[in-house]
Amino acid sequence: MKKQITAAATAALLAFTALPVLAQNVAVVNGKPIPQARFDVLKDQIQQQAARMGTPLPPDIDKKLHDELVANEIFAQEADREGIAATPAFRNQLDWMRQAVLIKALFDNYLKQHPVSDADAKTEYDRLVKQMASQASGKEYKVSHILVPTEDQAKDIIAQIKKGAKFSDLAKKYSKDPGSATNGGELGWADPKTYVPEFAGALTKLDKGQMTDTPVKTQYGYHIIRVEDIRDSKPPVPPPFDAVKPRIVQQLEGQKIVDFQKSLQAKAKIQ
Repeated sequence: MKKQITAAATAALLAFTALPVLAQNVAVVNGKPIPQARFDVLKDQIQQQAARMGTPLPPDIDKKLHDELVANEIFAQEADREGIAATPAFRNQLDWMRQAVLIKALFDNYLKQHPVSDADAKTEYDRLVKQMASQASGKEYKVSHILVPTEDQAKDIIAQIKKGAKFSDLAKKYSKDPGSATNGGELGWADPKTYVPEFAGALTKLDKGQMTDTPVKTQYGYHIIRVEDIRDSKPPVPPPFDAVKPRIVQQLEGQKIVDFQKSLQAKAKIQ
């Protein structure tokens, strides 16, 4: 009876002392523990990446990381049993991976010491918005055209219009452009840069209400072009700052790292 009590007490004591050990580990695989710190580092990296991208973590991220760490431990133990860790190929790869991890840690540490501030991100956002506006500056043209296969037919249509025939009626009757013929030749509003060079060059020489006096040849055939209206082009509406802030911060962080790399390379003595 005394021996049974002693055995039970010993088992309880061992279980109690094992609790802190288990609490410090994600799991124990074939007697080898996976430390909680390894899980924490991996999850922290994923959280940082998600924050930079502005995306949420999956709801089951803890389970996925647990399963991945357990699987990796199983595979690593098998590799050790097969002696792979002692091969020259593995040692060379390990040295390369050690260097890669060191470099990543260096850059992560640099960004912690030189973070992208909200003010920096806002300044870059304002610059991009201004750039968008400048690229959109210029004119937009509301254009109609008639497309025919031969120059002689185009000249004949121009002559008919000058004698009083309606442009839209002739477009519906003769134009080979199926997208605009049914609308009387109307192409709608567009930036001239969206057209082929010959077409764009001809229409930008016209004022509102004017038509080309001679056919305009392009790869599609011969065009009679008329400018219905002209207006200043409007810049696109930029997305809100908060919506694009994570991407802007990521881009600025990338530029900081590039500048840091260049400074280190410039100071290095290479023989």
